[in-house]
Amino acid sequence: QVHLVESGGGLVQAGGSLRLSCAYSGSTFSITGSTFSINAMNWYRQAPGNQRELVAVISSGGSTNYADSVKGRFTISRDNAKNIVYLQMNSLKPEDTAVYYCNADRRDSIRFWGQGTQVTVSS
Repeated sequence: QVHLVESGGGLVQAGGSLRLSCAYSGSTFSITGSTFSINAMNWYRQAPGNQRELVAVISSGGSTNYADSVKGRFTISRDNAKNIVYLQMNSLKPEDTAVYYCNADRRDSIRFWGQGTQVTVSS
């Protein structure tokens, strides 16, 4: 079981910044590890009335990918010593308003989710 706890959400004005944190436990990143190791961690978001969408990915090897809508503004990173994945969000826009979820993909294809953290960007 991988346990995920998000934090760092809040209310910010357009153009501002927030850093989300996802503390994980129960497993670790590993490129060639066991079936129960983490292969990738992701940030998703879901706005009211919308489907959940993938925002950013960081793999066990450290490679990253972003949704086109956040490229150049958001940065995903991780601290292996602290078991935390971050999402630095800069130049925030009202359309970034959503509940942000941390997700862990384990090598056995089991997925785990955090409880979500609300981000609200005012215009």
